[in-house]
Amino acid sequence: MRSARVALIWIVLAVAIGVPIALSLTSPLLEWRGPVYILAGLAGMIALGLALVQPLLIAGYLPGLAGYRSRRVHHWIGGALVVALLVHVGGLWITSPPDMIDALTYTSPTPFSPWGVTAMWAIFAVAGLALLRRRLGLRMWRIAHMSLAVVIVAGSVVHVLLVEGTMETISKAALCALVVAAAIKVIADVMQRKTRPMRSSSGGS
Repeated sequence: MRSARVALIWIVLAVAIGVPIALSLTSPLLEWRGPVYILAGLAGMIALGLALVQPLLIAGYLPGLAGYRSRRVHHWIGGALVVALLVHVGGLWITSPPDMIDALTYTSPTPFSPWGVTAMWAIFAVAGLALLRRRLGLRMWRIAHMSLAVVIVAGSVVHVLLVEGTMETISKAALCALVVAAAIKVIADVMQRKTRPMRSSSGGS
């Protein structure tokens, strides 16, 4: 029974991430795009999928990955997320430098650009702070990480939803909804753990 539940969780996660990517690769819009642009788009979709995995890992929701192992994988996935983002941005820069300059300077006329760029800087900020984690202290690190995670999720989801590209609408919306739901669930659990000792101590006084 437990093995079936474990398999179901991993299958659902694979479907949630894999189906939108697979459907995007069948888009007729790719017929007029070069390999660099296609790679950049694929990297962006992978980054969105990794954004779903990250909160599940740090909260220990994925079976077979708990405690120290889950945190270690979370760190490695964070690095993979940065690499995917660099490929995404780099590929778009190669295909259209003026558009990327407008996006990075927040002067692009496209409504999805500022959301994506803001999420990008937040991801880079998390990666940079991770290198200074020991100097920051656990409490400051958690506050900064949680705050930036909210920016990353919000910016990424709005960015993806506003882009009218190769991703199929329903599967894209479903993946974005899962990313938001996972982030909200983890934040709620963290807040609940913080308030639980206060409630128990106040109840005993």
